[in-house]
Amino acid sequence: MTDARMPGPFLYDRSGDRYELTDPRWRGDDGTPLALGALPGLTPDQIVSAERSIWRYQAAIPVDPRHRVSLGEGCTPMVPLDWDGQRVHFKLEWFNPTSSFKDRGVSVMVSHLAGQGVEHILEDSSGNGGSAVAAYSAAAGIRAKIIVPGATSAAKILQARAHGARIELVGGTREQVSDEAIRQSEQIMYASHNWHPFFLQGTKTVAYEMWEDLGFTAPDNVVLVAGAGSNVLGCDIAFNELLAAGQIERLPRLLVGQPEHWAAIADTVNDVDPAVRGPRMPTIAEGASIANPPRLPEAVAGIRRSGGAAVAVTDEAIRAAARKLAARGLYAEPTSCVAVAALDHFRADGTIGAGQTTVVVLTGTGVKSSETMTGIVGQEANSE
Repeated sequence: MTDARMPGPFLYDRSGDRYELTDPRWRGDDGTPLALGALPGLTPDQIVSAERSIWRYQAAIPVDPRHRVSLGEGCTPMVPLDWDGQRVHFKLEWFNPTSSFKDRGVSVMVSHLAGQGVEHILEDSSGNGGSAVAAYSAAAGIRAKIIVPGATSAAKILQARAHGARIELVGGTREQVSDEAIRQSEQIMYASHNWHPFFLQGTKTVAYEMWEDLGFTAPDNVVLVAGAGSNVLGCDIAFNELLAAGQIERLPRLLVGQPEHWAAIADTVNDVDPAVRGPRMPTIAEGASIANPPRLPEAVAGIRRSGGAAVAVTDEAIRAAARKLAARGLYAEPTSCVAVAALDHFRADGTIGAGQTTVVVLTGTGVKSSETMTGIVGQEANSE
């Protein structure tokens, strides 16, 4: 199911059942994720130019502005660099308030929940998602509980705790943590960035910014890292809205990278049996280590609809990408560097051609992953 096939503004599950936007639910009766039906695309004259946040695109965000919860998210820089002889634009999402792209989706999701009168929400996350939910809940005056894996370092949950969120450590795998959150959702509203449909209505604003910053045109290629695929889905939604509104002539290709042992989306796009990769191995790109993306079919459909591609990259390639990017002045977390490794792959195999306009989305800062980044660049830096 995709936004392009259903009329808006209603929520739909994969069975095609329809729900009102005011329905306080995070998944359909069939147990599948919800998505909003197709919404009108934005035109340049509808942009609130005086607004320096994602809410400059209010006309494309299906939330009553009276309930808006904003910390100034969005309007992040898009920096052009010479990348091995080709001009490439890097979208720096760590300029968001909690230093990751998650703020876009959480701002819209929490605004929607605040409008419904929700007073207590639940999230499961070991990193950026939990930090964002904690921050925006604090801004909205909503209590937040964040369930995190028991092995999560104290440094990673410090930000969420600082914003006043209640932290619960749960042993087991990341999937077991999610299962526990779903169990607790019977008592607390589950505001999962991987499940809640309004989160995607926020992540789509990154595509609107690309369109605006490129003079109201679409790039040829958008290179993304995917874990659960929310940036893939957000770009798919926004660019299809713009196409339907006659604001762009074609969809940009969505070119996606994933860590090789956590490549459910890429393997499905490429018709690869995940079993050939053997047992799952830990990756330095832990933010993308999602075994079972809830919206796997939708993410795959979005990539294919754009004429895009996907690739699984090794940790060695991710390390090399992090060092290469840092040498150009950009300090991105390893998860972001999956997109950079994918960029180099797609340039090498000719998928990205000379003269094309390419945007690479860097989702978060290396400052949040200091221990891992020390292992990537620390020894080399100390040897100078």
